[in-house]
Amino acid sequence: METMKNEHSITELAGALEVSASGYVEYLKKDERPRRREDRELGEKLTSIFKQNRNAYGAPRLQMALGKQGIRCGKKRIARLQQQFGLHPVQKRRFRPRTTQSDPLLPVAGNELAKVPTPDGPNQIWVADITYIETREGWLYLAGIMDLYSRKIVGWNTSESLSTPLVTKAWEKAWENRRPSPGLLHHSDRGCQYASKEFRSLLVEHQVAASMSRRGNCYDNAAMESFWATLKTECLGPCIPKTRYQAKLMIFEYIEGFYNRSRLHSALGYKSPLDFEFPLNHKP
Repeated sequence: METMKNEHSITELAGALEVSASGYVEYLKKDERPRRREDRELGEKLTSIFKQNRNAYGAPRLQMALGKQGIRCGKKRIARLQQQFGLHPVQKRRFRPRTTQSDPLLPVAGNELAKVPTPDGPNQIWVADITYIETREGWLYLAGIMDLYSRKIVGWNTSESLSTPLVTKAWEKAWENRRPSPGLLHHSDRGCQYASKEFRSLLVEHQVAASMSRRGNCYDNAAMESFWATLKTECLGPCIPKTRYQAKLMIFEYIEGFYNRSRLHSALGYKSPLDFEFPLNHKP
């Protein structure tokens, strides 16, 4: 177009397009109009935020992220610019991991989680679960512990085996990170790892009350089930890691580098878990 403008007059170009010269000039000026220029600049900011957050943010989270930069913008405008700039967030898929291995000979705890109020501070309720990660080398199992107050992952561990050390090591990491006072409630499913003598001894040693979901009811531990779906969508996506080691690195970067520190959580008023626990950014 620039070459044609240099070689032909406005009148000639307008005649070829069968429009008036004034109309053609207005068309050329469209990109210079303030609103279009603002859209372009805003679209570039949205693209940057979108890519920095693993292509996962929809209009509500993008709006909050802009607000943190001092930019106010309506959701409808953001949604329009998302379409214009091709910013389509990845969709969370529903996962139903089948890692629960119960043992009828082991004791189980009741669902105490259903009897207590929503936590109003950290280290009151921790929820735990196990999921699987597919790799080209075979399965990698991941145990996680979440603080239900802030949705922060306070401890996690990976292993090639579903044996009890998978969860005891996740607990030990969580304990070292948080050092909760006596009275913490720990909720999990009825898996043999959590019902094992070794794990129950850890809870008793640290004066932690045990709680377990009802048999076959994943909704009793909905927060962890939701986190697994989020992790598998945003961390792994459609790809299958070549090795277990690669999967471990991806999980570490996601949990410690993104989810806990940066990812805006709708249940937390669009704050990250760390910012929710430390609203004045007094981060340890």
